[in-house]
Amino acid sequence: MKKRILYITIGVLVCLLIGFLSSIATQSSVNDWYTTLNKPSFTPPNELFAPVWTALYIMMGISAGMVWSKGYHHIWVKTALYHFVFQLLFNALWSIVFFGLKNPLLGLVVILILLTLIILTIKWFRIISRPAAYLLVPYMLWVGFAAVLNYRIWALNP
Repeated sequence: MKKRILYITIGVLVCLLIGFLSSIATQSSVNDWYTTLNKPSFTPPNELFAPVWTALYIMMGISAGMVWSKGYHHIWVKTALYHFVFQLLFNALWSIVFFGLKNPLLGLVVILILLTLIILTIKWFRIISRPAAYLLVPYMLWVGFAAVLNYRIWALNP
């Protein structure tokens, strides 16, 4: 039980760290470049993003910790965690590309890859722990929404 709590704690801290580092790229553009973009009517208010992402990063970390605690020696656990790490890297990459490079089209490509990686991660997590997989569903839905939002921003800003 202590080991599981340790793995979950590490998972949460790593995810929050990635989120924090991603927010550095986001903050550099959110108050200037992003405000000048045409956005669709369904764009959430800026104040919503930080609490939603914080909750999602916490759920992601719990989920990864649950899978990790099943035993890293197992090939399925390793495979699942590799998928998790790759999707986490693409999560951070999206912020860098969309906000840092100010490139909605390349951001759209990155977020579609991210969405695919999340789906694959859920598939692998489900083999090891259904609750861990279910914890990633809100993340998948939010990134799906973000992909639609990203597409509309790209389309509205030729």
